[in-house]
Amino acid sequence: MTNWLLLSLAFLAANLPWFSERLFYVIPLKQQPKHIGWCALELIVLYFVMGAVAFYTERATIGQTAPQNWEFYAITACLFLVFAFPGFVYRYLWKK
Repeated sequence: MTNWLLLSLAFLAANLPWFSERLFYVIPLKQQPKHIGWCALELIVLYFVMGAVAFYTERATIGQTAPQNWEFYAITACLFLVFAFPGFVYRYLWKK
């Protein structure tokens, strides 16, 4: 159950930058619409936030954390980018 909850939360977090004109849903930007660079910055920050949530969840449920190498972080970053694809398509590629 925890794995599905974490994956769902990661999917939601990966799509958050694409659905708002504000930076982190709080800071209004002068340039409208929001530039893709701001979305990329939000995506990177949310990746690390989700990593912290997953780290805390692993420590809380199992009691210890498994050591990870660079391969783990490369795969999770790519998975996070794949999760962000629907929001990117909605914002930039969908014909309105």
